[in-house]
Amino acid sequence: MPETSSATPPPTAPRPATMADVAVRVGVSRQLVGLVFRNAAGVGAETREKILEAAHVLGYSPNTAARALRAGSTKYIGVIFDPAHSAPVEIIEWLYAFAHESGYRLVVSALTPIRDEGEAITEIVGHRCEALILVAPRSSPELLRRAAGQIPIVVIGRGIPDSEFDLVRSQGDSGIESVVVHLAGLGHTSIVYVHGVDMLDAELRLSGYRAGAQRLALTEQILEVRGDYTEECGASAARILLAREALPTAIVCSNDQAALGLSHTLAAAGVRIPADVSITGFDDSRVARLSFMNLTTVRQDPKEVGKAAIAAAISRITTTSTTGTEVFTSARLVVRGSTAVPR
Repeated sequence: MPETSSATPPPTAPRPATMADVAVRVGVSRQLVGLVFRNAAGVGAETREKILEAAHVLGYSPNTAARALRAGSTKYIGVIFDPAHSAPVEIIEWLYAFAHESGYRLVVSALTPIRDEGEAITEIVGHRCEALILVAPRSSPELLRRAAGQIPIVVIGRGIPDSEFDLVRSQGDSGIESVVVHLAGLGHTSIVYVHGVDMLDAELRLSGYRAGAQRLALTEQILEVRGDYTEECGASAARILLAREALPTAIVCSNDQAALGLSHTLAAAGVRIPADVSITGFDDSRVARLSFMNLTTVRQDPKEVGKAAIAAAISRITTTSTTGTEVFTSARLVVRGSTAVPR
C-alpha cells in the first residue's frame, strides 16, 4: 500500500481584493463602487466614505493601467536617466510633479553599467508609454531616430542637429560666458577651461568660454580631457595642471561633478581654494551646494527644465506634429565661496 504524504501543502498567496469584494463588504452594487473610483457624480457623501473605508481595510486599489488601456490612453510617460550624474536626478523630481499636474504618470528607468539605453527604450515601449523623455542620452542619433519611429521622444540636455524630436537644454554658452566675465571682474587673466570632450553639450559650453575670452581680450587656455560628467574628468584635469610649472589663477569646469574631482585633487596637493585658485562649475547641482564645496556655478533650473520637457511630451501625445522643436531654458550665474580675487 503506497505511503501517503503527511506534509502540509505550502500556503497559497492571498488573493488581491477586488471591486466586487468592496461592494459585498459595504452592501452596494459593484457599479456603485466603480462610480466612486471614477470620481463620478451620483454617490452620496456617506456612501462614498463607506466605500473608500472598505477599500482601505481590504487593501483594494484600482488597476489604473488596465483602466487607461480600456480608455485608449495609458497616460504614462517614460523617462530614462543615468543616476550616476547628479543634475538629472534633480530634474526627475520636477518631471514627476508636472506630469502629475497634467494627469500623467511616469515610468522611470535607470541606466547601469550593464544596462544600456537601447534596452531601456525597449522596456519603456513595452510598458505602452505614450511618450519618452531621455535625460542626457548618450546613444547615437541614429538609434534615437529609430526609437522615435516607435514613440514620441523628448531629449533633455543634448543638442542633436536635424532631429525630428523635441530638445530641451539650458543656455550653456551664455552661462559659461557669464562665469568668465565674473572671474575677469575679480581680476583673473589666467583662466583655464576644462573641456570634457565626451560630455554632452560640451561644444555649446566651450563656445561660451571662447566668447567670453574674446570679449575680454583674454588668451584662451583650453584643457581637453577625455571624460564624461564625472569626478574623474576633473581629477584628470587637476593632475595635468599640477604637472605644469605654474597653476592658472582660475579654472572653469564643464559641470559641478568635474569641479568636485578637480577641487579634491588640488586640495590633496596642498592647493588652497579660492586663495590659490578659483574654481567654478555648471548645473548648480546638490554637489555645488555642499558646505565644503560652496561652488560658484551656473544654475540650470531643474524645475524649468522639467516643466518644458513634460509640456513637450504632452504636446507630442496630443498632436500629430512630427516637426522637432528646441527649447532653451535659462542659465544663471550663482556666486559662492569658491571664487575670489587672484593670489
